[in-house]
Amino acid sequence: LALHALARKGFFDFVEFVVSTGKEAHVFRAQDHAGNFRAVKIYKTLTTDFTRMKDYLKGDLRFKHLGKNKRELVNQWTRKEFKNLEKFGKAGIRVPLPLAFRENVLVMEFIGKEKAAPTLKEKPPRDIVAFKETIEEWLALMVGKAGLVHADLSEYNILNFDEEPVLIDCAQSVLTSHPRAEYFFKRDLENIASYLSKNGLKTSSEALLKRVREIGGTH
Repeated sequence: LALHALARKGFFDFVEFVVSTGKEAHVFRAQDHAGNFRAVKIYKTLTTDFTRMKDYLKGDLRFKHLGKNKRELVNQWTRKEFKNLEKFGKAGIRVPLPLAFRENVLVMEFIGKEKAAPTLKEKPPRDIVAFKETIEEWLALMVGKAGLVHADLSEYNILNFDEEPVLIDCAQSVLTSHPRAEYFFKRDLENIASYLSKNGLKTSSEALLKRVREIGGTH
């Protein structure tokens, strides 16, 4: 019913095939009436880790009234990703443009051409230094302009689209005022430092943090 309602409003005409599958959601490629590709993300309502979801929703001032059943919680999670994508995009961070959501279904810009763009895990960047500089700028924009922490930043949640990184999977992202924001931010830094080091650019989370503070003009 949610898919039908979104299609009826013109966000897409038909769903084509699965792009990716995960523990919490499936992503499909769809097409609109003009032949433009869209990404349709459908969150699971029965097999999702709801305890994990609550860790990221509790403490977020935007979601004070959490649903009491699984479906309501997943619907809130979907809305959260839409809002987070909006905030990241407005801050100048490259993310899929969020188009619409309804219940547990999110419609976004499709990142790729005929096929979805690969993740950094699947296709490391040719210019690792340029990638590092982009991610450092993103991290500064996240906390300084968007007021968010991604909270699951890694090579699995960044696409390599023609050597340009695109940030995805933003549902768990939290406000910088969240009680665990500092912990999540430190974990993001550690994940990126580990990825860079594995790909020939030795660094540390401390070095990344110093650079992010320099870019953001903070201490």
